[in-house]
Amino acid sequence: MKKKWLSLMIGSLALVAFPASAFASDAGASTLELTGGLNALFVFLAALLVFFMQAGFALLEAGSVRMKNAGHVAGKTFLTFGIAILAFWTFGFGLGFGNGNSFFGTEGFFLSGDSMVGSFDSVAGDVPLTIMFLFHLSFAAVSLAIASGGMAERAKLSVYIVFGLLFTIIIYPVVAHWVWGGGWLHAMGMQDFAGSTVVHLTGATAALVATILLKPRLGKYNKDGKPNSIPGHNQVFSILGVFIIWIGWFGFNPGSTLSALMDGFFGFVAMNTNIAAAAGAVAALLVSWAVLGKADIPSMLNGILAAFVAITGACAFVEPWAAIVIGAVAGIITFFTAQWFDRKGIDDPIYAFSVHGVAGMWGAVSTGLFASPRLVEITEVGKAGLFYGGGFGQLGVQILGLVGAFAFVLVISFIILYLMKITMGIRVTEEEELMGLDISEHGTYGYPEQMKLLTESEGKSAKA
Repeated sequence: MKKKWLSLMIGSLALVAFPASAFASDAGASTLELTGGLNALFVFLAALLVFFMQAGFALLEAGSVRMKNAGHVAGKTFLTFGIAILAFWTFGFGLGFGNGNSFFGTEGFFLSGDSMVGSFDSVAGDVPLTIMFLFHLSFAAVSLAIASGGMAERAKLSVYIVFGLLFTIIIYPVVAHWVWGGGWLHAMGMQDFAGSTVVHLTGATAALVATILLKPRLGKYNKDGKPNSIPGHNQVFSILGVFIIWIGWFGFNPGSTLSALMDGFFGFVAMNTNIAAAAGAVAALLVSWAVLGKADIPSMLNGILAAFVAITGACAFVEPWAAIVIGAVAGIITFFTAQWFDRKGIDDPIYAFSVHGVAGMWGAVSTGLFASPRLVEITEVGKAGLFYGGGFGQLGVQILGLVGAFAFVLVISFIILYLMKITMGIRVTEEEELMGLDISEHGTYGYPEQMKLLTESEGKSAKA
């Protein structure tokens, strides 16, 4: 009995000496560490998924061009990716997300590690700064991949190097800062959850400028201006590339929640992303069937990508029914705009501006129409859309944001590319274009045996 009372007294003294709050404090610290670790791992894996989209772009673009340019187009994906990594580490991340003014960051250049977190208030949180750098780097690399896509089959290799550096240092970070880095559009409450405007419209606008300045590929247009079809050499590659991009987009949009927790909100974003893409695929295929008389597979692929682009900015702000509408409309719009640009003499081999630019604009506008009050409360960004009684306020912010980004990228891209055109030249010679960029830029074909047989066959035909 005495031992029992002695134990109770010791236990009471222990509670006095070490209050329950101390144990609760330790438990709370452990919980915070666990939460931070889970979120860091979640964002890191999301960044890897977005990195993997580069493989999808390589297959999509290589399959969409002729055999004589396939190796070049696939290979330049690694080149632009490497350029994006170095340029974003040196200046791009600081200009985009470093502390600064309403237009660009002025701190955080040459990132040396998590010790520099004080220079990056816009990305402060429980995810380490270095992982946030990797995540935003993956977005910048995608935007550059889109921009370089419009140059396919006639741009010099040196153009990808010079323009890639300037795009990643000057163009992309400024738009990113406006919307995500604490800039003027962020202050106005622009809704662009994962980059319909920041990533896709920015890259597509640069691609449009490059396409116009480079002029059409040889043989694309007849003397009367009527366009000729220049089909890609491997439709299966393009399909596989889009499928890889589909998987990668689950890093793009759900990853932008930056948390594996939040009651699983990333799952809701993933669902919206998925059903929007499906709607874009079906809508684009059906409209191509109705207009062309055949179900066109490249049109379906473009519809999928356009739907992804459009829902990227809206995925956290709209209900599932609206995600389906946004995806379907994007697929239809892209089909008609691609044909319209083709008829107007703008030779865009991978339809970069139709898929990423026009659909990016629609994605920006769509949140001004469909943003749900319930989801706006969760995300704490902007206001409800027009169709939910929010008036024209949010719609006006969205339109202002997309027009501002489009105008800025258009002007700066034109200045850079025009100066490059008159100084170093941006297009290969006719002879180099005819023989293919694989051999003229790299000294070997991506399909050496097939190209050898084709060259021999053409030689025999010429002699005959």
